[in-house]
Amino acid sequence: MEYVVRLEQLDSRPLAVVRRRAQPQELSKVVPEACGTVWNVVRAQQVPGAGRHVAVYLDGAINLEVGVELAAPFAGHGEVVGSATPAGPAATTTHHGSYARLGDAHDAVRRWCAAAGHTPAGPCWEVYGHWQDEWNHDPSKIATDVYYLLASDRGPAA
Repeated sequence: MEYVVRLEQLDSRPLAVVRRRAQPQELSKVVPEACGTVWNVVRAQQVPGAGRHVAVYLDGAINLEVGVELAAPFAGHGEVVGSATPAGPAATTTHHGSYARLGDAHDAVRRWCAAAGHTPAGPCWEVYGHWQDEWNHDPSKIATDVYYLLASDRGPAA
């Protein structure tokens, strides 16, 4: 798949999340389960403005926050806590297709950063579209946005 990577200046977005740690092979189970946990709390607490699911990867050890975009900060309930996406310059692309191939989008963003002289600044995250029944039959229609926070100062060009 061909990826178009863009540079964007992002504002922070409030989230309701659970914190998890996972091995790469566990992500396909951990992320959906965590999304369900958060969504159940958001629904039960009748939190207004709930949006798409998000997974924020905090580090290379795969400490992550998984949850739901919100219109306003969340005070927390049980293991579901308030958080936010990072703000600042970010490299982003959209992955179309199965979640199993999301790593391709991450690779594309990292290659773009290296070629353009941008330095990833830590967290990266995925924002998942609202599930559509047609995706069960045609995963090519699934759209997931992938973001990498960048250091504000550009490193040397590669």
